[in-house]
Amino acid sequence: MDRLSSTFSALADPTRRAILARLALGETSVNDLAAPFDMSLPAVSKHLKVLEGAGLITRGRNAQWRPCKLEAAPLKEAASWIDFYRKFWEASFDRLDAYLERLQSADATPDKPKPTKRKRRKNDRK
Repeated sequence: MDRLSSTFSALADPTRRAILARLALGETSVNDLAAPFDMSLPAVSKHLKVLEGAGLITRGRNAQWRPCKLEAAPLKEAASWIDFYRKFWEASFDRLDAYLERLQSADATPDKPKPTKRKRRKNDRK
């Protein structure tokens, strides 16, 4: 799996996104990361393995303390990929705005013929 796919796959889970949000504040231990979640430590470790496999975190070893640290480079790559499409949508909305302005100014033109009412005939429904 390519790095961008790994990043988006890892980000697909809300628990992993919450872990990354916590690590954005600074490195911390696995136990501290696990504390807010209603899940076992092995379950949190599985999430950490996915994040580590995607290159989003690194885990160190300092005696008994095993700190986890955010690695932001894959997030920057994902943001750049998304930014390309943000620019596409902004350009699309700009074109739509211009089109709507042309329609509104055409409606405001006084010499545009107004629709005439059709006269009812005897057999027309009411």
